[in-house]
Amino acid sequence: MEFIEVRLSRKKADGFVIPLGPANLVAVKTDVGMVGCGAFDVAALDSFSYPAVKVRPSLGPSIVDTNDILTGIVKEANRSAFGRGIRIGMTGREALELL
Repeated sequence: MEFIEVRLSRKKADGFVIPLGPANLVAVKTDVGMVGCGAFDVAALDSFSYPAVKVRPSLGPSIVDTNDILTGIVKEANRSAFGRGIRIGMTGREALELL
């Protein structure tokens, strides 16, 4: 597992890359919520009132690292995330700034 500190405009976030054979499980979390790759079930996390967002890659076939999370495009978010102002189509970095 790889840990990366991600600097946002007002705080730091924790980035994680977990190699799973042919793919990586990738997410960046703040003290409030998380933005992750397509493997995360954001609806399930909403049952805990935890803001969670899935992004698709802006380039390439899949999310590989935390940079892909930051530049990725929000494709799904749960109710808790929408309540914080996150919208479909924004970048992962823009979503993290609202978390």
